[in-house]
Amino acid sequence: MKFEVVGPIVDIEVIASGIGVRTRSYLRRAYGRGRWRKLKGVAIVRLPNGVLRRVELHWYEAHGIGKRDVKIKHYLDER
Repeated sequence: MKFEVVGPIVDIEVIASGIGVRTRSYLRRAYGRGRWRKLKGVAIVRLPNGVLRRVELHWYEAHGIGKRDVKIKHYLDER
């Protein structure tokens, strides 16, 4: 599902780092060596149908490489 992050990501927390990142070998092959961390945060996103929703995002990040594989884990607003 494609979506666009509208505004800042807040309440950012590290879920896993170093050997705790299960997909580390995939990340290294796909994006290169780095100190990979899995993070989560809350943001407002625009879905493909144009609706704005408040969601919890999960992604991987490494210094010098940036955010990769951003995905929506939970919708936080009432619908």
